[in-house]
Amino acid sequence: VQLQASGGGLAQPGGSLRLSCTASGLTSDYYNIAWFRQAPGKEREFVARINLSGSSTWYADSVKGRFTISRDNTKNTVYLRMNILKPEDTADYYCTAAGSWRTTTTQTMRLMRSYDYWGQGTLVTVSS
Repeated sequence: VQLQASGGGLAQPGGSLRLSCTASGLTSDYYNIAWFRQAPGKEREFVARINLSGSSTWYADSVKGRFTISRDNTKNTVYLRMNILKPEDTADYYCTAAGSWRTTTTQTMRLMRSYDYWGQGTLVTVSS
């Protein structure tokens, strides 16, 4: 099982980036997918999550209204569109998958232990 994150880079404050997470070795529509991020010297934190069909999404308060998570199950890919970027969005961004058999709440979905597979990070730097 492999999750490949891509799309990171340098953006100016107020700018946009789109991250992609492509899954191989698993059927993505059996997994809920989330993005976490980790800034230097800080703990990894929840950013957003999307359910199996893409009909429901959840966001951290810090990104709500600016970030949009979506998925294309025909391509086994989940996207994170990031708009109105701020310097505090600078971090390594990780995608992760949770099997549909897991029971989670809106609280536990924000915990790393609720996920089964992790990809490598893609670095997002927001700076002028």
